[in-house]
Amino acid sequence: MDSCKIAVENIYLLVIVTLLSVLQNVFFVQKIERECNNPHSHASAFERVSCANRNCMDTYPTFLAVMWCAGVCLSQTPAAFAGIIYLLVRQKYFIGYLGQTSQSTPGFLFGKRIISFLCLMCIVGILNHLLGSYFGQNYKEHMETITGAASALLLIP
Repeated sequence: MDSCKIAVENIYLLVIVTLLSVLQNVFFVQKIERECNNPHSHASAFERVSCANRNCMDTYPTFLAVMWCAGVCLSQTPAAFAGIIYLLVRQKYFIGYLGQTSQSTPGFLFGKRIISFLCLMCIVGILNHLLGSYFGQNYKEHMETITGAASALLLIP
């Protein structure tokens, strides 16, 4: 019963990250509207901002799916931490796109690494569930420890 209560409390972390990502999307849209309505902006600046927003919106459903899958199937805390880091990286990518497009490359590569980590968490969580269902072996505690430690490695650029 206590583990169920802890799991429900940790789901709030995923909800908070999801709400923050929605607010970030609103920021991106407002930035596009400002560039569009600015008579002094160049067409290339608008195109860069629009392209950055489109790229971020294309990866948004994938990010939400893997973050929630990783949180529900394995561990909420590392998934929420990776989600927060991803939002910061996405902000860096978007701001980098406002300068030269080469400035956005580090944010793009870092974002790919975080999405890969979340995908790996999903796969491990699903495999652990299958092992528990069919063979009676549960490695969830070990996997939570490993992913908790590995999530700190996401901070290394």
